[in-house]
Amino acid sequence: MSAAAPDTSLPNGSGALSVVIENGIAVATLDVAGASVNTLGAAVMSDFAALFDRVERDTTIRAVVLMSGKTENFIAGADIEEFVALGSAQDGEALSRTGQSLLRRLETLRAPVVVAIHGACLGGGLEAALASAYRIVTDHPKSVLALPEVQLGIIPGAGGTQRLPRLVGLRAALDMILTGRNVRSKKALQMGLVDEMVHPAILRDVALDRARQLADGTIPRRQRRASRSAASVVLESNPLGRALVFRQARAGALAKTHGNYPAPLAAIDAVKAGFDLGSDRGYAEESRLFGDMAMTDVSRQLVFLFFATSALKKDPGTPVPIAPRPVRKLGILGAGFMGSGIAAVAAMQGTVVRLKDADPARVAKGLKAVSDVLRERLTKKQVTHRQFEDQMVLVGGTTDYSGFSDVDLVIEAVFEDRALKERVLQEAERVIPSDAIYASNTSTIPIARIAASSMRPEQVLGMHFFSPVQKMPLLEVIMTPRTSGVATATAVAYGKQLGKHVIVVSDGPGFYTTRTLAAFMNEAGYLLDEGVAIDVLDRALVEFGFPVGPITLMDEVGLDVGAKVGAVLRESFGARLAPSQALARVVASGRQGRKGGSGFYRYDAPGGRKGGVDESVYALLPTGVHRTEIPVLELQQRCVLAMVNEAARCLEEGVLHSARDGDVGAVFGIGFPPFRGGPFRYVDAVGIAHIVRQLEVYHGRFAPRFEPARLLVERAAQGRRFY
Repeated sequence: MSAAAPDTSLPNGSGALSVVIENGIAVATLDVAGASVNTLGAAVMSDFAALFDRVERDTTIRAVVLMSGKTENFIAGADIEEFVALGSAQDGEALSRTGQSLLRRLETLRAPVVVAIHGACLGGGLEAALASAYRIVTDHPKSVLALPEVQLGIIPGAGGTQRLPRLVGLRAALDMILTGRNVRSKKALQMGLVDEMVHPAILRDVALDRARQLADGTIPRRQRRASRSAASVVLESNPLGRALVFRQARAGALAKTHGNYPAPLAAIDAVKAGFDLGSDRGYAEESRLFGDMAMTDVSRQLVFLFFATSALKKDPGTPVPIAPRPVRKLGILGAGFMGSGIAAVAAMQGTVVRLKDADPARVAKGLKAVSDVLRERLTKKQVTHRQFEDQMVLVGGTTDYSGFSDVDLVIEAVFEDRALKERVLQEAERVIPSDAIYASNTSTIPIARIAASSMRPEQVLGMHFFSPVQKMPLLEVIMTPRTSGVATATAVAYGKQLGKHVIVVSDGPGFYTTRTLAAFMNEAGYLLDEGVAIDVLDRALVEFGFPVGPITLMDEVGLDVGAKVGAVLRESFGARLAPSQALARVVASGRQGRKGGSGFYRYDAPGGRKGGVDESVYALLPTGVHRTEIPVLELQQRCVLAMVNEAARCLEEGVLHSARDGDVGAVFGIGFPPFRGGPFRYVDAVGIAHIVRQLEVYHGRFAPRFEPARLLVERAAQGRRFY
């Protein structure tokens, strides 16, 4: 039996850090009260400082083990609430120096520190682990390590840019820092990021044993080096080789960010300073750049998105919280690309899935698509063979409604045709339980029109997933005036279970995301009507911050799909959202975009790799081969203003329930640049009065497309912002 005694050496602390002494080993357990994850705020850092004071004084403590009291989290990083409160770059620099000083104490502590990592070890949590003498991680899927600071527009500020490259090598460290990518346990062990990987059941015992060995000197108190190739060692061990690595990293960062995100370049500068100027200068540069990045508008917008998505996780989707029904079995109607994608993400979460289509060949193709999605995770070692097999067993296919008599939720994902959707709904309702919820995965057709044919319209709503389902993080839940609160709450809860950011919108043609995206793409089409070159237009919007240009997106979505969406929105909104001649002519020619192997761009095969602009398409456009030059700023303004104006109309009409939902929906659903925060954050940043003036100018030239939304005009007159 080990001798254990509670520690009482942390007076006036936050209470987050509890300590017991076991045969000379101090086992410190971090568990921030009332929080789902551990974060490193000022109070917690004071607890650590008090622990270090005690360890330095008490020579009976021979080593320290640091663990988490949370079930699936080690340390999630800094307390973002405190970060937002920073008032200046100098405040940010001081905060960084405080963190560096604390971790330098940890690194040089008289008694060696072993970190026992189970769950997410992120940001400041990983920086603390890097400063420790020994790192152990569990082989659990939830155990991941990362420095995700660039995703908030900042850089690691507690020594991460200095310690990580020396531990795992320059190129591996830059990859982690510049992408913020999660590193799983096995990979972390292979690259030298951790010293040992164990089963969760023995984590504490192994950590205690390693602490004793470190204290006894039977294992060295030094950081494990990554096993790197001879070429990597040669490249990174001399100034010329490192200069090449840094040049490549900078070029890669600029190619990905188009200069819109300063943090990756700042991180490269901080790492480089440590190599070129020495450790002390490296730490000083890290602190200075951390403070600078903390004050950028990019960081403020990315932090807003962090808080907005965090708030959505707690939002039940109904004005008054209503208990959702559990979804244990899911029926999916339509085994195409969307249906199979939904089936795959449902199986990942342990839901039993029944996938139906009218044709056996389509069912088989759908099941193959599910397998491909799940197998990709197996290939990437995100799941084991057993987990892959268990997930595949959950998905069954059928050409009739067998297996639908006990489903909790049905998601219809058939072709975008109102009559077909109504017929499928009526068929399904004859089989599914009377209390089952029915959702249509439509992107344009008003849900109330579909629900009009239902025997139970209060249980019908929309669940608009985005393609590809396994990668796109947004789910748009659409409720009609008759949709019950239970149905909405259940759809929202299940969407969160699938790992989605869920926004709830009111019914209407195109809902929110399709309607605003259509305005954006329509204006791009009108610019083609005027003779703007396809690649010039796409490049202008990518430079603004969109992941792809609008013409590329038309090809990706499918030109025939775009035409159907355009017809629905023109019927509802008239000339303001009428599609361009360019799109109509290209669709009439039979081109479908990437899926058909021909569109505005060339493709090596149907669904294949994209090539350059298909020059032959210009013959179909209104100006033929004649090109018109329009300033890049106007190209960007016209497309973006069309989108933000339509977003404001959606909020004005009650389709959107909040500006927050509109910003999250636009960023995570239709690719609005995250560093601009979303349409409403963008309007605030530019100034509502200025946006209205720009709209009025374009309205004078292109009425009625740019008539300013009444909401924008009113807020401009009142001097009010959205936030």
